[in-house]
Formats: sequence, C-alpha cells, structure tokens
Amino acid sequence: MATTTKTKKTVKKEDAKETSRLRIKVSAYEHKLLDASIKQIVDTAMRHDAKLLGPIPLPTEIKKYTVNRSSFIDKNSREQFEMRVHKRLIDIVSPSPKIIESLTNLNLPSGVNIDVKML
Repeated sequence: MATTTKTKKTVKKEDAKETSRLRIKVSAYEHKLLDASIKQIVDTAMRHDAKLLGPIPLPTEIKKYTVNRSSFIDKNSREQFEMRVHKRLIDIVSPSPKIIESLTNLNLPSGVNIDVKML
C-alpha cells in the first residue's frame, strides 16, 4: 500500500499591508445627472493618476406608493407612483491628499447625493 503525506502550504499574501481606500457612493433620481457627476469624479481622479475601481452600478431602489384617486367616491380606483433611486460605487485605492482636495472642490449638480468613506 502506498501512503501519501499531506504537506501544509503556507500562502503568503503580497498585499499584507493595509491599503487605504476612499469609497464614494453616489445616488440620484435621474440617471443622466448621475452619469455626468460620475464622469466628473472619474476625470478628476484620473487627472491625478489615481487607481480606480468602478464605477460599479448598484441595484436601483424603487419606492412604490399607492394612492386613492378620490377621497370618498369609487374607493377601488387607485393610482400608483414610484420613485427610482439610481446608485453607483467608486473605490479609489490609496488616495493622495491632492486627490482628496480636488474631489472636495468639485461642483456637482443638485439632486446628486454623495457618501464618502475611508476604509
């Protein structure tokens, strides 16, 4: 009988050191405004030679509301309305202070919400 011996292999991580990330989550009701603002953010980051991950499209959040058409006549007649919130995600790997400063000075259109986190 032949016996086999199992050897444990140790996996060395080349990326063992922690790299900081700037995670930008952008959301808006209109997808055209969202795409324009994402383009501004990406152009600004690329101008300073940043390493980007994204833009990653996140699922569209749909909020539906059902309302009676009339207050006391024909209660079964209803209307449905919906609001769509489009979202994108961008990661900037190891951002420099120049990149952070240039991103804070961007003029983005109203109606675009931005959440910035350092990871």
